[in-house]
Amino acid sequence: MEWTREARYRGLASISNDIFEAMKDQVNQSPWRQHYHIQPVTGLLNDPNGFIYFKGKYHLFYQWFPLGPVHGLKYWYHVESEDLIHFENKGPVIYPDTTYDSHGAYSGSSIQIDHHLYVFYTGNHRTKAWERIPNQMVAKLNDDIEVVAKQPIIEGVPQGYTEHFRDPKVWQEDEHYYFVIGAQTTEQTGRALIYQGDTSLNFHLLGEIDTGLSEFGYMWECPDLFKLDDKDVLIFCPQGIEPDGIHFQNIYQSGYIIGDFSLETLEMKHDGFMELDHGFDFYAPQTTLSKEGERVLIGWMGLPDINYPTDQYDWAHCLTLPRVLNIKDDTLIQKVHPDVEKLRVCSYEAICEVNQDSTMIDLIHPERSEVDISIVENEADELSVVFSNQSDEAVKISYEKYTGALMLDRSQSGTLPSNQDNQTRTVKLNQPLQSLRIFIDTSSMEIFINEGTHVMTTRLFPKAPYEHCMFSASGNVKIKTKQYELKRG
Repeated sequence: MEWTREARYRGLASISNDIFEAMKDQVNQSPWRQHYHIQPVTGLLNDPNGFIYFKGKYHLFYQWFPLGPVHGLKYWYHVESEDLIHFENKGPVIYPDTTYDSHGAYSGSSIQIDHHLYVFYTGNHRTKAWERIPNQMVAKLNDDIEVVAKQPIIEGVPQGYTEHFRDPKVWQEDEHYYFVIGAQTTEQTGRALIYQGDTSLNFHLLGEIDTGLSEFGYMWECPDLFKLDDKDVLIFCPQGIEPDGIHFQNIYQSGYIIGDFSLETLEMKHDGFMELDHGFDFYAPQTTLSKEGERVLIGWMGLPDINYPTDQYDWAHCLTLPRVLNIKDDTLIQKVHPDVEKLRVCSYEAICEVNQDSTMIDLIHPERSEVDISIVENEADELSVVFSNQSDEAVKISYEKYTGALMLDRSQSGTLPSNQDNQTRTVKLNQPLQSLRIFIDTSSMEIFINEGTHVMTTRLFPKAPYEHCMFSASGNVKIKTKQYELKRG
């Protein structure tokens, strides 16, 4: 199908229910459908939105174009769960059905106000000349998570900024409401701005956050500002950052700064931007507070402007597992939320003595498993872990002790995205490799290194599931492994 502008901006109302059900059947024929990750029922999923714990349930929405694996007319699709792993599809909630959001309900967030759930998002409107007008919207939802009212709170953009003005992340502090929003200046530089509002949700611009990063990409998407462990954290996604050695290898970046932020001066003192995830497929994360009060992050397991193998089955992308955030040594630590352990159904342990010869173990469940690897003793300069299948497809994780470099190589993993050249990603560890916690689903792998000090996320599209895990080393290494079969989410 040729995805013309007209085709991309058709809505759900343009097709019958029978056609929609047939589309679902087509999607479910895909060999790469996930077992325990959030994925679209049809079409394209991207940014997680409106993530919140509200009245006993977690509510999460995602950007959704229902009619195909491309970016088009966006809705908010709703999933909910009593925990952070067993999410149920509930259907679209935010529709592009007013003048202010006629060409898409773009990203945003949610907040509880007086026992009601409110969502803040960017409404995208196009003129007849196809000029974009972004409007910041607020929608009030009832207890059934249905929109009962919505309206613009900011129309257009303030002076000095372009049409790229989106993704409000809202919070309450004392008697005021605030949101941080991503922007592009007329000089084509990325910024994050702060708005302040009263109890009537009348908002005014306070100004730009002064990060000192004056020339750092041409647009900052999906900002998220919060306090964690007595520090202030600003997460954002700068576009237009050039690769720098092993850093910034993806088409667009996602990362954070940690420091001290002043609402009075809007100054954010920090020690520099750090990447959140060092793999291939991670973008547009959003955080919320769990029912226990932890800061939890979920990201989009994908990237804009990349063609993925699932496109041929009319669907694209999924979301990451939930990650609990903490700060250690001025670094964000990301650990899988304990709710994920509810997926475990059986386990298997082994001790491997690896030397010049390779040692292989079989995966307990090739399509859905957790593999925890602990390095008990390591006298080798080099160590590798390879997941492979009978089609000679493989994913390789290799570690050099003398440099601290850990590399993920998916060049031989199976079918690859069609417009990405470099199929390796490398992260330099600040301590020797001690552990890997690896979550394998049908078409993804999430690797948590040294208790979440670093994370690498990747989509994978093999002909058959990876059945084996092989360890190789240049010297003597003692490894303890524990595997878990995971059930469907």
